Amino acid sequence: MSVVDRTSSEFKSFLELYQRTPLLELGQVADAERWRHHPDPVVTYIIDRNINYTNVCVADCEFCAFYRRPKDPEGYVLSFEQIGAKIDECRAIGGVQILLQGGHNPYIPFEWYLELMRYIKRNHPIHIHGFSPSEVVFFSERFGLSVAEVVRELRAAGLDSIPGGGGEILVDRIRERVARKKAQTEEWLGVQEEAHRQGMRTSVTMMYGLGETDEDRVEHLFRVREVQRRTGGFTAFICWPLQPEGTPGMSHYRKTDAVTYLRTLALARVVLDNVPNLQSSWVTMGHKVGQIALRFGANDYGSLMMEENVVSAAGTTYRTTLQEIDRLIRDAGYQPMRRRQDYSVIEEPVAA
Repeated sequence: MSVVDRTSSEFKSFLELYQRTPLLELGQVADAERWRHHPDPVVTYIIDRNINYTNVCVADCEFCAFYRRPKDPEGYVLSFEQIGAKIDECRAIGGVQILLQGGHNPYIPFEWYLELMRYIKRNHPIHIHGFSPSEVVFFSERFGLSVAEVVRELRAAGLDSIPGGGGEILVDRIRERVARKKAQTEEWLGVQEEAHRQGMRTSVTMMYGLGETDEDRVEHLFRVREVQRRTGGFTAFICWPLQPEGTPGMSHYRKTDAVTYLRTLALARVVLDNVPNLQSSWVTMGHKVGQIALRFGANDYGSLMMEENVVSAAGTTYRTTLQEIDRLIRDAGYQPMRRRQDYSVIEEPVAA
């Protein structure tokens, strides 16, 4: 396991930047870095749909209000036909991708996942951005396969890219406390590296507010940057705060504020000088903060989020429309452009 040296001058300088730099000054530093990566006044977003194929899970993460234990009457597994219908609804409004994620369901055989990929590509072709690193580790352990074999099989069946869900804080001391049954730091990052080795692009995330220290947050960013230096496979970084009020196991944590979000986003833009894109998390922060985030390092407004079940289960209910996204981006001073998962722009500009 690689170790981040918290005593290094670089680590200390970033920590000081995060803790002591006045908010607007930190925003200016991040904004300059954003323009270095993206010199055009364009903010992108994607039309997609988050399809949670099952909510049955045995990971028992303290911060999750979405999952149900096996045999819970509210547990479900969507049929292929139900998933196909959701994809068709997404494509009907211009959707170019589905985000396919679920719980760690011990009753679903591996062949079901492979056949689902084939079914989608055969009957409802669309880019499949699916199965977080934690799910891949679960598949590896559950089905007695190496991570490389799991990724290879899923990719051959039709998986196009892997989302960065389940990143939380990439420090084992934190992960062992809030998600001890789920992939730990090296396992989670190992899936990302393996996917990159096999030619797949992935995103990477951070959910903060889990009782971690500022040093833990900086270490998380260092770990991401280190992997990106080796592989170059991350397309984007997304961070958001824990939603403790709707999550029984985390209700003792105080919800972080907008200033903390903007500071964390800005620091990420500065530290992650090799990750090309940063998303604004309007889904958890609301549109006003989402717009401000575009001056604190973000160059992407995320997703239309046609369907979202996990964050909303914890009490966050922000929604939007395509017209509103376009207006919000313009009002913030940018040109809205739709994109694909790899952040390539769909060359028909959004109508004014």
